[in-house]
Amino acid sequence: MPYYTEEQIRQARSIDLLTYLQTYEPTELVHVRGNTYCTATHDSLKLSNGKWYWWSRGIGGSTALDYLIKVKGLQFLDAMAVLTENYLDIQLKTPQNFNKGNHCTERKLLLPERSETNLEVIRYLTGRSIDRDIIRDCIDEGLLYESLPYHNAIFVGYDESGRAAYACYRATNGERIMGEAVGSDKAYSFRVDIPKGTTIHAFESAIDLLSFATIMKMRTNVWRAEPMVSLGGVYAPSPNKRGMKTPAALSNVLERHPEINTIVLHLDNDFAGRNASKAIAENLQDRYIIRDEPPPYGKDCNDYLMNLRQSEHSKRMRQNRSDYPR
Repeated sequence: MPYYTEEQIRQARSIDLLTYLQTYEPTELVHVRGNTYCTATHDSLKLSNGKWYWWSRGIGGSTALDYLIKVKGLQFLDAMAVLTENYLDIQLKTPQNFNKGNHCTERKLLLPERSETNLEVIRYLTGRSIDRDIIRDCIDEGLLYESLPYHNAIFVGYDESGRAAYACYRATNGERIMGEAVGSDKAYSFRVDIPKGTTIHAFESAIDLLSFATIMKMRTNVWRAEPMVSLGGVYAPSPNKRGMKTPAALSNVLERHPEINTIVLHLDNDFAGRNASKAIAENLQDRYIIRDEPPPYGKDCNDYLMNLRQSEHSKRMRQNRSDYPR
């Protein structure tokens, strides 16, 4: 078990959240106005004047250490390991230097510990109507696993060398707890690659991606006919700014796969999803065929899938009743 001196703990507590995110997780920062920011993963988590507060959870703090423990769910020793390992790097970089791209430190992903089984993840995802065989395929391919000690679902993305470069988590206990592992690079968000596929399907989350894959299997008996990528969440462009950048995950896939000529956007039926779809289309329509295909029912693809499952169940029940001899 690692031991940290009082000085190391003091140094870790001296790192404010804004500086930490600017240096180590810059894609999480979304400028709201003035000196106020929120995070891409949690738009109700606001940073301002050296403090942060997660309004939807009613918790807050002032340091990166607080954030790693209260929001990311790390144990104290794991959070200390992240901050002490990167303390000098964080102190040497200024936001101005970072924004100019003058950093070269390799991003280090801290993956949650694996559980010996994936029973809670399978239970949770099948409970959201996702196909069991698709879940098992993802587990077998290292794209999905169950973590300890919280038994969260961990969705993993890999870089060109096959090294894990991204991970997001989702609570399996019914609570709406989600986020990204420390050191995640959104350019390598959770995705399903298909060699030489010319059409890419984009989703806000890993669960939406798996929901769409399930719908495809229900309709065609094939769930991975075309490549799919989750964007790790989207945000609506700021009202005082024009447009938004193309999400890093989508940009990276397009750069690495020049054979892609069509992008199908399956983003949510809410303000952020509709505006993000519009902005992405405006950015890329001169180079790609853009199809905006939000789910025809509910807020997202999982809502649509669960509605389809319920409709199928109701249809079977009616059929069984009609077949019953009178």
